[in-house]
Amino acid sequence: MKRIIIVLLLLIPAIGYCQEIGNHLILQDIGEYKYRPKRTDDIYGNSGILIGADHFMVDHVDVTYSTRYVHPTTIVGVSVQVTQHAGSDSDKWLLHEIDRDFRNYYGLPGRSYGPRQINGQTVLESATGGRNYRWLSEKKVIMIEYNDPQMTKAEPIEIVRAYLAKHPSSLPAMNLAGLRSTESKTKWIQDEMERRLWICDKWFLQVQIGKVEMNDVLQTIVKCLNIFLDYREKYYGVTKSDEKAALWGYLDRKDGTSVKNKLTEYKSWWNVNKARAINLP
Repeated sequence: MKRIIIVLLLLIPAIGYCQEIGNHLILQDIGEYKYRPKRTDDIYGNSGILIGADHFMVDHVDVTYSTRYVHPTTIVGVSVQVTQHAGSDSDKWLLHEIDRDFRNYYGLPGRSYGPRQINGQTVLESATGGRNYRWLSEKKVIMIEYNDPQMTKAEPIEIVRAYLAKHPSSLPAMNLAGLRSTESKTKWIQDEMERRLWICDKWFLQVQIGKVEMNDVLQTIVKCLNIFLDYREKYYGVTKSDEKAALWGYLDRKDGTSVKNKLTEYKSWWNVNKARAINLP
């Protein structure tokens, strides 16, 4: 009897673990694609694909579930990530952040990037050397990708459809003309500038309440301010060289107070100028 109880106690966490994975991933073959659990089912903290957007996550913990499927004939491997966002005021940037990888440094959409309707739902897609599909399902971020350098193999559309059925897209309807319109480009660029200032504010708040040390976050803050300055020069014509040199000097001296003063200055400038027309190429 004791052995049975011990076995059950060991199994209960594993069962709960598998159920949680099953809430996010499809743990079986999909059409001709074979589920490969031995190399997958990783669970880790933080932000999954959102990390590349310098996604702020100190006030919450995102959990990403990942897996992989392989077609036995074409040998196409398909990776899937489902990130459960914990829910915080950074939710407002999720749509903005999921397509950051599909744009160039200055926020302009890549040639291969566009929205697509699949099963009547909106998916963001980039098709270069394979395909990368992304969408939001409320507070979940879904990413499916595969590599095909020659773009000759059939896309794994059945996997995309299966995950759309499991996690319906909550993205608004959009089309390519709208994505590439002056209005859409302008909004994304101005949102990115505001988001960078917002991230800096969030980090300084965490320093103030004692959750992080200034020296640990100053480099990230300066990075975000440099991106803001790059955008300001390109789209508003404000020279950045002296400003960037000053920021790097503050970083070298670990002078968080001067960096914070610069943030206050840039926020004041932004409040006055953000409604101005920008110089799009």
